[in-house]
Amino acid sequence: MTKAELVAAIAGDADISKAAAAKALECYIKTVATELKKNGKLGLVGFGTFSVNKRKARTGRNPQTGDKIKIKAKKVIKFKPGKALTDKVK
Repeated sequence: MTKAELVAAIAGDADISKAAAAKALECYIKTVATELKKNGKLGLVGFGTFSVNKRKARTGRNPQTGDKIKIKAKKVIKFKPGKALTDKVK
């Protein structure tokens, strides 16, 4: 599903315009990003939990040459689905 298809689905389900649905989706994305940067965790009961984890620096291998390369440490975003979401997908 593309972002445009998601906006159309939200607009149809909520009986609002596509412009309003697009603005709501942008606000949601912005708020999630801000909260993850600020606190590192965001939980939505029934949907799931977003969290920020730190990945340590490590040594990798270039698949073309086989040479060892250094991979820098970085933060990664994880999502753990809630029970209600998991049950709906089954």
